Amino acid sequence: MSAPDGFTSYVLARRGALLRTAYLLTGDAGDAEDLVQVALVKASGAWRRIEDDPEPYVRRILVNENVSRWRRRRWREVSTDRLPEVGHDPVGAHDQALVLRAALQALAPRQRAVVVLRYFDDLTERQTAELLGVSVGTVKSQARDGLARLREALPAPAVP
Repeated sequence: MSAPDGFTSYVLARRGALLRTAYLLTGDAGDAEDLVQVALVKASGAWRRIEDDPEPYVRRILVNENVSRWRRRRWREVSTDRLPEVGHDPVGAHDQALVLRAALQALAPRQRAVVVLRYFDDLTERQTAELLGVSVGTVKSQARDGLARLREALPAPAVP
């Protein structure tokens, strides 16, 4: 059975943005690809019901699947990664991305989801709350706590 034209158009238009969100949620390009694939397969089954506004549905699948994957794997993984020491020299863009990725991975999955959706995908607090199925207050507290942990983990920006 072939996918509806609207679904194909959606995938072509939004795949890059979905991959970026998935990468920020997972911290791994391969896992991000898998996560997007799972989300799109699930969305295709519900396409007739969601085709008017598929974005919230697909993002919710991304977040929920990522949390489920994290729960299944967390007992197996013991992270020994530490953030690199930052010297006096300004950190290059590639190094900054690696440090940010490590800091994001240190957050709990729901906290990471709130930070990614609010500050990388630029959703409002209400949109984020609806997408995650939580209250706006929960989004605010998760964002506050997540940003505080990121500030602790990330090096202070160099001031000229």
